[in-house]
Amino acid sequence: MIKFRTVWKKCRQPSAGFTVIELLVVIAVIGILVALLLPAVQQAREAARRSQCQNHLKQISLATVQFEETNKAFPPARIQPRPIEPDPLLQCGGEEPTWLIRILPWLDAASLYEGWNLYDPFRLHGEELRNANLAVFVCPTRRSTSNAIGKRLFSIAGTTTTITLPCGCPVTVTSGGINEELTGAVGDYAGNHGDLSPGAWGSPNDLWFGGNGTGVIISSRAECMTDKPVNWVDQISMASITDGTSNTFLAGELHVPAKRLGEFPENPPMYDGDYFGSASRIGGPAMRLSLGSTDTAASALAFGSWHEGICNFAFCDGSVRGVNSRISTRTLGYLCNRHDSEVIQ
Repeated sequence: MIKFRTVWKKCRQPSAGFTVIELLVVIAVIGILVALLLPAVQQAREAARRSQCQNHLKQISLATVQFEETNKAFPPARIQPRPIEPDPLLQCGGEEPTWLIRILPWLDAASLYEGWNLYDPFRLHGEELRNANLAVFVCPTRRSTSNAIGKRLFSIAGTTTTITLPCGCPVTVTSGGINEELTGAVGDYAGNHGDLSPGAWGSPNDLWFGGNGTGVIISSRAECMTDKPVNWVDQISMASITDGTSNTFLAGELHVPAKRLGEFPENPPMYDGDYFGSASRIGGPAMRLSLGSTDTAASALAFGSWHEGICNFAFCDGSVRGVNSRISTRTLGYLCNRHDSEVIQ
């Protein structure tokens, strides 16, 4: 009997465990800890993405410098004749691929490079070639390579005229022809075409045209044979950068608002040399850096980043640095201009 009572008492004793209140307190504490850790985790991830972005620019800059060492000149941003050109042997081209195709062999992409004809129009290349992308051309903060595809509407076999968009960029428009929308790979990096000092509003000396840019990756006129480009003539070498290679931009992140990825004119196919802004940007007075992904007031031809407070740039000596997004536009112009005798320390 005594033994039975002892067992009964033990059975009636409450078991050790959490009460509902204690469980709720634990859940609340865990929630607070997660809320405190999440920003730190996000910051760590963004720091890793920013570092990867800088590494991409490093690879692009080294490939471009190797191109210069091999060819004794930097690649042309694109082929573009001047509107008034007395020499008939320089009056051809204007739709050929951009400079990004020319540096592919130095990015371990020789097989992709071999599919392109540097002096045929971009739109005449096959869809597989036009849409081919490399991870090195994409900033991981913005997107992945798998969804880095843009499009542009082409008008073919009509009457051509040139209009100037609100971004200040001239675009050739064809009326009475056939409209064709083509896709192409898009990227997040652009060559430094210079500043606005040559002008941009209606003169043959405007920066858009061959040989007029003050940067390093500039548009060039073509050497023509039977009205077809066979070479480029306006060549910028290391010796042309009189302000110093460590004081002059080579390339940088291009500005694209968050809702305009892959859209014309901010982010069209990057191999399309028919449009100035496909893989080129300018900076300086009246052309500030973008302040981020929500900045819709910055020009479609501006440099800009989605990294908080900075924009990554590769310099002509191969180094890569983050530049404050609120840098003085005058200083920005000095860094974009290769030969203005303004050296920034």
